[in-house]
Amino acid sequence: MRQFTALLLTLALCLAMLTGCAGTGTTGAAATSAAPDASAAPAPEASAAEESAAEDEENYNTGDAALDDPLNQDDIGEKELLVVSFGTSYNDSRRLTIGAIEQALSEQFPDWSVRRAFTSQIIIDHVKSRDGVSIDNVKEALDRAADNGVKQLVVQPTHLMNGLEYHDLVEEVSNYADAFEQVTIGEPLLLKKADFNALTEAITESTKEYDDGETAICFMGHGTEAESNGVYTVMQQTLSALGYEHYYVGTVEATPSLDDVVAAVEQGNYKRVVLQPLMVVAGDHANNDMAGDEEDSWKSVFESKGYQVECVLQGLGENEAVRQLYVAHAQAAIDSLNG
Repeated sequence: MRQFTALLLTLALCLAMLTGCAGTGTTGAAATSAAPDASAAPAPEASAAEESAAEDEENYNTGDAALDDPLNQDDIGEKELLVVSFGTSYNDSRRLTIGAIEQALSEQFPDWSVRRAFTSQIIIDHVKSRDGVSIDNVKEALDRAADNGVKQLVVQPTHLMNGLEYHDLVEEVSNYADAFEQVTIGEPLLLKKADFNALTEAITESTKEYDDGETAICFMGHGTEAESNGVYTVMQQTLSALGYEHYYVGTVEATPSLDDVVAAVEQGNYKRVVLQPLMVVAGDHANNDMAGDEEDSWKSVFESKGYQVECVLQGLGENEAVRQLYVAHAQAAIDSLNG
């Protein structure tokens, strides 16, 4: 228990560091992103994405589930690295994003057994019903680790932000603190100023072919009603501060909204718009809210404004530089076990 309590203090210090950076770094909104309001309504990723998973994905093929390893095996050993994701029932995207992150962690830490857990029970149930593939939820994964005699447990989330879902995970893992000799939780993708800089460089490097001065490159995040939604403002300000003036960030469920992004793009002299998700996976939101043919999709709205639109259906997990950022966070978590 002492080990886990020390971790929570470390996380609190990290939050304080990001808050302190808000006054001198690229943005003052960093403090907002780092300290979500615990009284805020639940993040919409726990509702809209889950509801659409069962309703929409039956209408088209999302890939072969057999190509993806659910990483729910026993015989774990004494050291486990549990990778926790919201999840997606888009089979190809799951393998190319979450699976690729897990593979990168496995290659970097060969002495640790990498296992998977999803936080979305609706997605877990949908994949099981449709494809016959069993994916552990967090409780099942933690029980599996305890039953297998794991002594050192590192939990590395693929969450984008330090939001309500991340805090729920910390609370759930804390209930198992006595089940292991040591347990710690890695940071989400975006917490410190260096994380925002690293993600900015990753997404601009992967899309630099489009940055011709006549193209607006727009990234679509999910958004949340919690204060952690400020990460999207921080990303926009970081892009601007680093000189990437043709890049724009918006969200499906919060602010900046699609209307905000369209208004910003219309201030420029662009002929083309490139759309890409600012999400770990390219699932329902990317395929429908961003690239769908409905009149209110991002693609349709920009086309109605006269722009040539290209959609890049790649989640952040397909980006090698992003995967290495998760590796760095997991390394820091492992190092914390050694004091």
